[in-house]
Amino acid sequence: MAEFTLDLNDDQKQVRDWLHGFAADVIRPAASEWDEREETPWPVIQEAAKVGIYSLDFYAQQFFDPTGLGIPMAMEELFWGDAGIALSIVGTGLAAVGVLANGTEEQIGTWIPQMYGDANDVKVAAFCSSEPDAGSDVAAMRTRAVYDEATDEWVLDGTKTWATNGGIANVHVVVAVVDAGLGSKGHASFIVPPGTPGLSQGQKFKKHGIRASHTAEVVLEGVRVPGHCLLGGKEKLDERLARARERVKSGGERVKNAAMATFEASRPAVGAMAVGTARAAYEVALDYAKTRSQFGRPIIDNQGIAFQLADMRTRIDAARLLVWRASWMATTGKPFTSAEGSMSKLYASETAKKVTAQAIQILGGNGFTREYPVERMHRDAAIYTIFEGTSEIQRLVIARTLSGMPIR
Repeated sequence: MAEFTLDLNDDQKQVRDWLHGFAADVIRPAASEWDEREETPWPVIQEAAKVGIYSLDFYAQQFFDPTGLGIPMAMEELFWGDAGIALSIVGTGLAAVGVLANGTEEQIGTWIPQMYGDANDVKVAAFCSSEPDAGSDVAAMRTRAVYDEATDEWVLDGTKTWATNGGIANVHVVVAVVDAGLGSKGHASFIVPPGTPGLSQGQKFKKHGIRASHTAEVVLEGVRVPGHCLLGGKEKLDERLARARERVKSGGERVKNAAMATFEASRPAVGAMAVGTARAAYEVALDYAKTRSQFGRPIIDNQGIAFQLADMRTRIDAARLLVWRASWMATTGKPFTSAEGSMSKLYASETAKKVTAQAIQILGGNGFTREYPVERMHRDAAIYTIFEGTSEIQRLVIARTLSGMPIR
């Protein structure tokens, strides 16, 4: 088991510096343009594919880093470059995690490569869980999957929303209800292969931030997928549902559903994204405060500014420590007995909102304009307290874990 350490090894430092260079040289110069265009930055994704960042191999190497720090380190550097473009680069990863968390080895080997394509023909994937009436309340999900035994197919009907890459993805991973009587325990995940009839893109959202990342509804109307597209297989699903029914009857322990398994694995990574955005805004504010003069001296000479920067840096470092701890615990198999994963996501996302707002304040009127990047960073930071579990849901998870009570 890898010991927890704050020192990156030489290989990790090399990867970090490589990612930082890509973020500085490729992502940042393109950030403003794609934010204004509100379109998927395909040229940047292709550049990431050419150098090996947008690839299954790269994410596998980081995912299987024995220290657990590969993924959060990568997320922080890419999102330091720009949150919208970085999310377009890493958004496929959520669907890939969905397959890794719930799929068989054959499914993993078959579908994850198709999610990425290659440097000459890049593809993206989408993880579809949220619905118009079922965001945080996953038990209220309405998308149904019905098994057609005669053809060995699953028939999916419903509407998903807030799907990153929804409708433009080569592969969609869809969470659906297979047993409504079990609530969130009766969910399963399905692969919808490329070109499957009945799947279409609904509304594309025009967003406050992360505008370079495509977010849309996904409409499923009589979508038929082969039986082998059920992640984990039908035998495993039937066994899980049977156990869930027994536990419901006996009032026993909770069973994790497919969507929650994916979110639990990804929350520290989202925290790392937030740390990257916060760090970027802090660095802009620090540089500005050292070079901007008022009343004959740099504004950082004033305690009112200097103390804000001190607080910003302290929060960023604290957030990173929580993210690294949770990532290390997840990789080394240590249980989140105090909801450490949710803690990391909660604190880091709230830090990103606060730090980016302070950066605007330090830059004053300039910070409120698009001539400086902090206003975009502030808009981007708002998403971290919302997606993959709002701050309120993180607090609920933490409170329930600490108390053992069904807090509502």
